[in-house]
Amino acid sequence: MAAFLVSCNLRFVGTYGSAGIAALGDPTRRSIFESLARRPQAVGELAAELPVSRPAVSQHLRVLKDAGLVTGRADGTRRIYQIRQQGVQDMHGYLDQMWGQAMAAFQAQAERVASQEPAGRAAARTGGTPGPETTSRARDRGGKPPGLAAAAMAGQTTAEGHNHGRLEES
Repeated sequence: MAAFLVSCNLRFVGTYGSAGIAALGDPTRRSIFESLARRPQAVGELAAELPVSRPAVSQHLRVLKDAGLVTGRADGTRRIYQIRQQGVQDMHGYLDQMWGQAMAAFQAQAERVASQEPAGRAAARTGGTPGPETTSRARDRGGKPPGLAAAAMAGQTTAEGHNHGRLEES
């Protein structure tokens, strides 16, 4: 039932999201996309900015168009290409979905690790009295578990100055 509720509440993300990311994997296509993000342009203008031929730019534009990231319109004898907002939004939705899944998996793993932690280590992390199983190394660390995941569980700031607060349940 929980899976049904989650799937009903997720926004549908079309195939353009992952196709757009794949299309931008090529550095030349990424450069074309970034140029079009600044302003709409014709193939000749794009080719003048890049170390590739006009036919090559046209082929790259076809891939970007098939991925839903750009659109073209006729302007006399030439075509003007521009960014397709819906394609960018589809990629954004795809990345949001992947990020949400990654964070849920991280939280689940952090909770599994925390539930399997020996009592002495949990007491040291929460500021309680350490049990006899706490090692001298843990005491040398000030009773704090090592690593990024442990810092996230404990709501600590790492040596690099990153604050990894406890993950909140949604």
